[in-house]
Amino acid sequence: MDAYECVITKLDVREFGHRAVPADVKAKVLEAGRSSPTGMNTQHWRFILLQEPANVTKLAKDSTSGKWVEKANFAIIILTNPKYGFHGIDAGRATQNMQLAAWNFGVVSGMYTGVNTEALRRDFAIPAELNPTIIIGFGYPTRKITGKKKNRLPLSQVAYAERYGNPVDLKKLSG
Repeated sequence: MDAYECVITKLDVREFGHRAVPADVKAKVLEAGRSSPTGMNTQHWRFILLQEPANVTKLAKDSTSGKWVEKANFAIIILTNPKYGFHGIDAGRATQNMQLAAWNFGVVSGMYTGVNTEALRRDFAIPAELNPTIIIGFGYPTRKITGKKKNRLPLSQVAYAERYGNPVDLKKLSG
């Protein structure tokens, strides 16, 4: 899939079918996370892949906002080091790369941040110096997802030229 098309059509989905995601796709999703940029090239993020159903269920139980992850084929906990002020941005970059890589192969995903941190640390041996920053659930969709329709504000309401409030005129963009 073309990179622009992938970005424009990717949707967050939290309903997954029963079809297993192949190992090579999971490896590419992890590689996409590992290839993500980090502030000062610290590469401080770490990823925990959960694919055993009992562990994915445990992850759902440790969640305060992502109980839906229990139906995912696999999940990834993104850990970051909070000593870096940019750790949340780096987690977001890794998340986006992983989700786009998955979408390229027809695998949908959703993410959440609400967790019982103590339970997550205990259940998945997360070291004290790392934060469970974002969790992503992945799987094939329960229904056909076209990815062609997104409910977004028009560009004229979110992008400005030179100063806030001055709408971008797409016909007058300089090349």
